[in-house]
Amino acid sequence: MKEASGEANLTVIAIILIGVIAAVVTPLITNMMNTTQKRTCCHNNGGTWTNGRCVGASDKCS
Repeated sequence: MKEASGEANLTVIAIILIGVIAAVVTPLITNMMNTTQKRTCCHNNGGTWTNGRCVGASDKCS
């Protein structure tokens, strides 16, 4: 019975760790996706992406 209890505890710890990792990584990926979209729109509109912003065009997609 102790072995089953240990496995259950390990499973709970693994699930909690997966949740924590997902909670940390999700905002990072969302930020990267938004930045990539703005950069792509900037380039498509003829601008240059410099220092995190669009120079010479709009970063808004039409």
